[in-house]
Amino acid sequence: MAPGDELPPLSVPVTRTLVVAGAIASRDYQDVHHDAELAREKGSPDIFMNILTTNGLVGRYVTDHFGPRARLRKLAIRLGAPNHPGDTMTLTGTVTAVDGDTVTVRVTGANRLGTHVTGTVTVTAPEPDADTEPGTVTVPATTPQETAT
Repeated sequence: MAPGDELPPLSVPVTRTLVVAGAIASRDYQDVHHDAELAREKGSPDIFMNILTTNGLVGRYVTDHFGPRARLRKLAIRLGAPNHPGDTMTLTGTVTAVDGDTVTVRVTGANRLGTHVTGTVTVTAPEPDADTEPGTVTVPATTPQETAT
């Protein structure tokens, strides 16, 4: 990796289930994330994704690219246009700095309304083992436990 390298884009279909499940999983019970009628009463055309779900998707985008040994070190985002059910958010990223095994990536997520999220993610990305293909997960072999009789 080198500054200027681009990560492949990731398209995330924004479903009603994703919006509601993300809000519940992050204990964000604000009605605008699960009740379309109340969201409309507050001026939104529908429910919309909360920041914690977006944060998780941005982190996943970067760690999925760098593999299972990658570790998030810093993630800072800013929201823009909301993600509503029916949207597709496309995440893109560009490497901005590399220092040893630490990589900083500038991430943008856009939907039909414009830019949903911008941010910077710093990740530690150890080099893969020489005999392992990039993106491959190595699972240690297990043996059945012997049963005493």
